[in-house]
Amino acid sequence: MNSESSVILKIVFSVLFFPLFFQESFVYFAWAATDQFWIQSAKRVFLLLPVMAIILGCWTSIACLLTVVIRQNRREFLTSLIITWWDLGKSIVMFWGGIIKFAFTFVVAVLEFAKITAMALWSLVQEILFTPFRMFKSMSQNILSSPVPWLAVFMTIFWCLVEATIFTYVMTPLVLDVFSNITGEQLQLNVVRVPLFTFLFFIVLGSYAVLSNLLDSVKQKNIQSIIGIGAIETVVLFVEVLFLYREFVDSLVPWFAQYSESFELGIVGTLAISCFVWFGIRSLTWFLFAAHGTPTILYLIQGKGVVVFRQNGSNTSRLVSISPEFVDRIKYEMDWMRAKGEEVMADLMLPPLQIVAAALNFCTLLLNSKHLFELPFKSMSAVTDTRTLMKNIQQSEPPPVAVQPSVTTAPPVSVQSPAVPQTEQQREHDNVQI
Repeated sequence: MNSESSVILKIVFSVLFFPLFFQESFVYFAWAATDQFWIQSAKRVFLLLPVMAIILGCWTSIACLLTVVIRQNRREFLTSLIITWWDLGKSIVMFWGGIIKFAFTFVVAVLEFAKITAMALWSLVQEILFTPFRMFKSMSQNILSSPVPWLAVFMTIFWCLVEATIFTYVMTPLVLDVFSNITGEQLQLNVVRVPLFTFLFFIVLGSYAVLSNLLDSVKQKNIQSIIGIGAIETVVLFVEVLFLYREFVDSLVPWFAQYSESFELGIVGTLAISCFVWFGIRSLTWFLFAAHGTPTILYLIQGKGVVVFRQNGSNTSRLVSISPEFVDRIKYEMDWMRAKGEEVMADLMLPPLQIVAAALNFCTLLLNSKHLFELPFKSMSAVTDTRTLMKNIQQSEPPPVAVQPSVTTAPPVSVQSPAVPQTEQQREHDNVQI
């Protein structure tokens, strides 16, 4: 008799505690402590969470079956228990599929991000490479659309720089000799050339300024101004011919001498050729560009200002051309990256949450006879917050029945207002209506 009872107890305990027969081996297999690294990682990712959820489901199912006797809606409760196991199976399958989907989505997102980065870098390189051309285009449009002769101004300044450079190299030996004789020391070329170049640049530019004022005086027929500026122009001619163009002509004397024997130019011939050279260069440059560029430079120096653009001038192009389409494309790519990031995070978080929610449904079914989550989760918005979950749990509980005391109420008593006597005018009005 005792042996039979012990056998029955063993069977009962074996049924009640049947997860003990396999949970240790399941966890050991899923943990894979002795396997290779890649096998161990795969088992822990794909099997560990489902195994833990299955073991929890087994234990809670045993507790649910033991409480069936004391529950009211037993059929609905057992049906909910079976549906909970069905949800857990779907969650496990969706967990495995979700991992594969996450890996695919992650790879696609990385490739798209690399493409966007390459496009952004290529666009930046294009902007850097084409910026000088856009600057040149903008400057050309400004020059062509402006009434100010900017081309003449640039050519005048450029010619002054060229002439100052030429005369700097011509005058450097003479200036070195003069300063060496004065100071008694041999000066360096760079020490002399920089200030000499600056000095000659302003000398040449001032020569054009004097010529411009002389022609303005001739146009205005101002005799006194013509005589004064003419004297200044004569002094300028004497200084430039004597100190600049004479040295230039002297440097050409060996070239003349190699074509004739006993060639002697003399001081008069040198000054005459220097004067003709000065007059020819000034005439050519003046009629070509200096006649238009010099007055503009003088206006800028005097602070009178010039009209940079026409009153109805057209819109000028930007130096760095970032088109609206390019900006819209960048915004679209940023929005896509944000949406793709949220999608990748959802694909990463939803698969394990499916299994966790299915396991929690076993616990809430045991405690409250209701499922806490509606599976499967389609998106992260389906995962409700804690406050909403607590409200759902409270609403699922039956409200307590409050016993109210009975109160006898008397039937309502109709109260009639006393009759108001009619006046003479009301009687006459009633008679007229009759």
